[in-house]
Amino acid sequence: MKYASLLLAFVLLGCSGPGDSQSSTGGGASGDDTPRIALVMKSLANEFFSTMADGAKQHQAEHADDYRLIVNGIKDERDLSRQVALVEEMVASGVDAIVIAPADSKALAPALRRAMQAGVVVVNIDNRLDADVLQREAIAIPFVGPDNKAGAKKVGDYLASKLTKGDAVAMLEGLRTSFNGAQRREGFEQAMREAGIVIVASQSAEWEMSKANTIAAAMLSEHPQIKAILAANDSMALGAMAAVKSSGRGGEVQIVGFDNISAIKSAIGEGKVLATADQHGDMLAVYGIEAALAMLEDPDQTPADIETPVELITAETTPK
Repeated sequence: MKYASLLLAFVLLGCSGPGDSQSSTGGGASGDDTPRIALVMKSLANEFFSTMADGAKQHQAEHADDYRLIVNGIKDERDLSRQVALVEEMVASGVDAIVIAPADSKALAPALRRAMQAGVVVVNIDNRLDADVLQREAIAIPFVGPDNKAGAKKVGDYLASKLTKGDAVAMLEGLRTSFNGAQRREGFEQAMREAGIVIVASQSAEWEMSKANTIAAAMLSEHPQIKAILAANDSMALGAMAAVKSSGRGGEVQIVGFDNISAIKSAIGEGKVLATADQHGDMLAVYGIEAALAMLEDPDQTPADIETPVELITAETTPK
């Protein structure tokens, strides 16, 4: 890529709302034509997204001549209005591209359409935007991310290999308006169905640890026959782990998650969690940034989806 290499002091335009996190890396003064890329994520209170931000910052530091980076996050995964506002602020600040992990698969599409109409390149990562909504908005936005259904199926299959046909399990779903949440649910369901395992309870804990703890505790009380809990992300798996411990059933109820955050790595090593899926959060934003840079370099190219890796993580694959 051939971009301007002179990097001077950069003054970030736009502002952060209460609870937001916003930072910039790289330099640049007025008149510098080095591309500015905004990374707009969900809650940085979730370790997965803080890891994503760190990976993006590291990549920018290694490619400082190629682009400047503005990192944004919202306080709450459900704060859709604030994420929409962040998109609008980034457009107003004059960024060249937005790489976004949308909190909702439908609600962000109109704001992203307006961004594209303003000449901003948009790349979708982590949570795929709804295809029907994109069609209604008459826009094409490439998705860069893993096959969440396949990843969840791998985790579910591994759990099923430790259970017996007819066993009862429960599921903690992500936000039901999020494509990745729906895909993980479908992957888990397919694995359980094929193994003859019965899902006796399934409820959304909206990606949140504390909510997952409360819901999992209620599930264990109502369905004492539960042998395992499938959590659609690792934050919820940690909540389930606490609920299992409080119920006195540690070692009896298996737990699986999705994301491979550091706390889950430790829990897998200690035998408190059976498995998770690693979608390489530290690289996911990087893949999106690289796609955005390629689109900026060649504006006439047709945006294409890029599938990124997702791997099963168990005690056997986790270094001691």
